[in-house]
Amino acid sequence: MNAAFVIARKDLRQRLRDRSAIVVGLVAPIGIAAVMSLAFRGIDTFHFTLGVVDADRGPLAAALVDSLHQPELAGVVTTRPLPSRTLAIAEVRAKKVAAALVIPAGFSAGAESGHPKALAAVTSVDNALAGNTTESIVSAFTAQLNADRLSVATALASGAAPSDARQLASLAAQLRIPISAVDRPLGARELKPISYFAPAMAIFFLLFMVSFTARSFFVDRSQGMIERMRVAPVRPVEILLGKALSVFVYGVVSLGVIAAVTTAAFGANWGSPVAAAALCVALTLSVVALTALVIGLARTQRQAEAISSILVFGLALLGGNFVFLGAAPPLMRSLALATPNGWALRGFTDLATLGGGIGAVATPLLAVLGITVVVAAVAARLAPRAVRS
Repeated sequence: MNAAFVIARKDLRQRLRDRSAIVVGLVAPIGIAAVMSLAFRGIDTFHFTLGVVDADRGPLAAALVDSLHQPELAGVVTTRPLPSRTLAIAEVRAKKVAAALVIPAGFSAGAESGHPKALAAVTSVDNALAGNTTESIVSAFTAQLNADRLSVATALASGAAPSDARQLASLAAQLRIPISAVDRPLGARELKPISYFAPAMAIFFLLFMVSFTARSFFVDRSQGMIERMRVAPVRPVEILLGKALSVFVYGVVSLGVIAAVTTAAFGANWGSPVAAAALCVALTLSVVALTALVIGLARTQRQAEAISSILVFGLALLGGNFVFLGAAPPLMRSLALATPNGWALRGFTDLATLGGGIGAVATPLLAVLGITVVVAAVAARLAPRAVRS
């Protein structure tokens, strides 16, 4: 065991003398996380300008326009009057308004006569969210209008005098549909971009340790250092253990420093320190196992670099290190659960939004450790022969 510690100390000393290791392990993940956080800032809020073409000028059209100025919509929609549908289409295409609502001529009269004309939403594929919101506003107003008309028709069918139809319509206009679907938080905190991308970038650059360590192993072997270690004598398992220990220490320290810096400087929320530390340790163990697997699979330094590059970028792409997994397609979210980094990101996201301690990330922890055990079992059969050859 003493030989393993000596090898680990030697590798760590070499890595710390290499400025690129400091850049990759600390500077780059912190810097890129900050940049990506700035790039995604504001996605948690939404506001757009809606063009409104009122070709009707009737009471129902006025009621619809007034509803767009209600306090509930003030933080979402700003309206801009437009004179015609043609201009509305041009304004949407020119991105001067995100979407437009067209109230056709005769809309109010048609609704009163029982032959209402349809409202029209002018939208753009470049701003789907504004289009969906506009269509939702149209649907809500139409549903309310239909409910008012149904109320009046029911009253008349129940024996109300036809001469009271206008008064009944006025009373029905004051009613509101009692049931509606409204988004409400369920105790979860808002996930800030920095709280996602800080661990995502830390994990991504931690994966580069697979490439660095595997390359270092084959460089040592080509220079005869591995052979001299064996003559010392040092058992192959001690050599591999020393390499693994250096990766583990470097990885845990790197994740810990990134967590501390991004929390203090950018307000990232890594959740409970104990739970976050457990995830960091489990993830670093998985990187150790992946490194041993690459050493066992490769025969030369070039092969090690090729295998580790495929592995690192494949895991990063599948695990969601570059995109919000919550916004990814269902297939990608499923594939992410086959990767240790995908499970780790899920754990960090849960800690940032739901809080809690170790129990809150029990499933991600067990999943990362399970993947690590499987990879380590395969690596244990392959890696020792790389030392002996």
